[in-house]
Amino acid sequence: MASETHDAAGQAASTPGLPQLDLSTFGNQIFWLLVTLVVIYFVLSRIALPRIAAVMAERQGAITNDLAAAEDLKAKAVQAEQAYLKALADARTEAQTIVGQAKAEIKAELDAATAKADAEIAARAAEGEKKIAEIRANAIDSVKEVALAAAAEIVAVMGGKADAKTVGAAVADRMKG
Repeated sequence: MASETHDAAGQAASTPGLPQLDLSTFGNQIFWLLVTLVVIYFVLSRIALPRIAAVMAERQGAITNDLAAAEDLKAKAVQAEQAYLKALADARTEAQTIVGQAKAEIKAELDAATAKADAEIAARAAEGEKKIAEIRANAIDSVKEVALAAAAEIVAVMGGKADAKTVGAAVADRMKG
């Protein structure tokens, strides 16, 4: 066994250079190169390339379908947005109508309450003025009575004699002005 290994090593050492560049084997190398290239060509053209083409066609179909679905969804989104904006505008209009009605109702209630309060104030003021007039009339009568009594007393103390009619006329004349 050792001799066989030694013989193979000796033969390899006896031929100098690279075996690929040996011109005696070029024909054989070119033949196998052509056979290998033809086999690779047939494998690629009959098996690999049709599969790659099918995958690419499938991908293109999926992309086309996805783009169509995206366009449909975009159209639906635009429609939904328009419906939303319309509903929002309708809601705003309705809210403004409700606010206007509420303002009108509140203003009517406020006007009614103001009118009622004004009527109450006017009634109380008239009642107060009536009471003041009564008090003033009573006060004038009381002052007149006191003035009559005081005048009669003063005349009596002074030593004069005057009847009640004369004293009453003099007091009434002085009270007028």
